Amino acid sequence: MGAVLQSLLSGFPVLLLHFAMTAGMLAIGVTIYTALTRHPELRLVREGNVAAAVSLSGAILGMGIPLAFCMASSVNVFDILIWGTVTLALQLSAYKVVDLLLRDLPARIEAGEVGPAIVLVAVKLAVAAINAAAVAG
Repeated sequence: MGAVLQSLLSGFPVLLLHFAMTAGMLAIGVTIYTALTRHPELRLVREGNVAAAVSLSGAILGMGIPLAFCMASSVNVFDILIWGTVTLALQLSAYKVVDLLLRDLPARIEAGEVGPAIVLVAVKLAVAAINAAAVAG
């Protein structure tokens, strides 16, 4: 029992540091994402716009999944920082690509069109899965 307790005491601060770094990167990524979108996503969600809620939820999951894999496969906090930054950049790029393919995406989400939001989420999650697999090696 002593070895288990010692393991917890030595590992817990590392867990907290890695968790804080990863959660902070997710918060930064979501902040950048909402700045990149040309529509006020949080306001739209507060007003009950389902398309905006679907889109923002996909962005959060799409960034969180590869960040989780970064944390799981990291050897230290700098590993999380480096590879997490790369995965966030790829996820944010995925939004821009879909925005180009689905013309007027921000206006369509503002109008509450769920179809384009679902396609956007599918791309975000597909890129997230590929990102996560690439990071995990």
